[in-house]
Amino acid sequence: MSSAKLVYEGKEFTLPVMEGTEKERAIDVRKLRAETGLVTYDDGYGNTGSCKSAITFIDGDQGILRYRGYPIEEVAERGRFTEVCYLLIYGRRPTLEELAAWRQKMTMHTLIHEDMKKFYEGYPPNAHPMAIMAAMVASLSSFYPDTDKDLDLNIIRILAKSKTLAAFAYKKSIGQPFVYPRNDMSWPANFLRMMFAVPAEEYEVPKAFEDAMNLLLILHADHEQNCSTSTMRMVGSSEANLYASLSAAICALWGPRHGGANQAVLEMLEELRASGEDYKSFLERVKKGDSKARLMGFGHRIYKNFDPRAKLLKTAADRIFDELGIHDPLLDLAKKLEEVALSDEYFVKRKLYPNVDFYSGIIYRAMGIPTDMFTVMFTLGRIPGWIAHYMEQRNDPDGYRIHRPRQIYTGETQRVFEDWGTKRL
Repeated sequence: MSSAKLVYEGKEFTLPVMEGTEKERAIDVRKLRAETGLVTYDDGYGNTGSCKSAITFIDGDQGILRYRGYPIEEVAERGRFTEVCYLLIYGRRPTLEELAAWRQKMTMHTLIHEDMKKFYEGYPPNAHPMAIMAAMVASLSSFYPDTDKDLDLNIIRILAKSKTLAAFAYKKSIGQPFVYPRNDMSWPANFLRMMFAVPAEEYEVPKAFEDAMNLLLILHADHEQNCSTSTMRMVGSSEANLYASLSAAICALWGPRHGGANQAVLEMLEELRASGEDYKSFLERVKKGDSKARLMGFGHRIYKNFDPRAKLLKTAADRIFDELGIHDPLLDLAKKLEEVALSDEYFVKRKLYPNVDFYSGIIYRAMGIPTDMFTVMFTLGRIPGWIAHYMEQRNDPDGYRIHRPRQIYTGETQRVFEDWGTKRL
């Protein structure tokens, strides 16, 4: 095993170096504080490996994303969302018999307890769907047993019921009656029907939308140790139940710097189109650092190459719009921005390539999904990834510790808390 050496105050300390299956290396500092009295400082944990994981591999420099070793391009082309859920959570592809049983269970658990409908009645019409999702997912723990023997069943429950909770949140926001799930439809089609059907009226989900929804769910299913996934692991490390941990992850995803990015892209495109400004002049203002010109959907903290998910979504967007005969000026504008940015030295030098958020919002828009539901769509896709990390942590053969980061204190040193005596109010 290789090692690294740390010299501090004239003393030399040897730190082991770990290596992953894809040759990623990390300095093991777990005993650093005990041996040296030091802690590491890494604001935002950008250089810290918080766990060992076998779920998702990302090489940001090469634009590689793999689920359990399978390239995302192959998974997206050949997989269905329900199968990807099984793959991420249990570490392998199910057999055809297992997949049929898995889908059957997921179909039979789509209904929510009727009493939960009363919760929706208490929310104001303008309540954000993410607030409703976080609260409703947490409330599931009050309806279903939280024991180890029920964990697999609870996994099925949340995967099945999440789309019902989300669709009901949307129906609440527009004042329409809830549409109940059906047992003869795929996961994506069932969700879209609950979103857009009206009781007592026929509604047929366009096949192009069903396929697009399946693709979007798969592409969002997991992305290594991001903010919400790390939150899932951190809360789960306290032995909080599955539903509580998921609720915390949903709240983390809600933030505009995480799950709200695709909404920001769409808003940027809409504002640019409404202003009448030429897209080239907009990009020039971006390059000059104009605070009122922000190019959303480009660049990624991990990817320093093309986000492979963005490539898949760009192709999907073209296919969907062609099949349905849709012409969206925002898609045209997005392509123009991308074309100029990819050939401009300013953006190329800074490795600012389109990310998954750049095209996902445009596809959601084409499907009729409003912008305040975009982060909910992200949530629906990410739930299996969160569950996979929760389970991986729980089943770690070496055990796991409750997450407890250290800090560098920068406050006041010791001082006297003066006794005010009778001066107190």
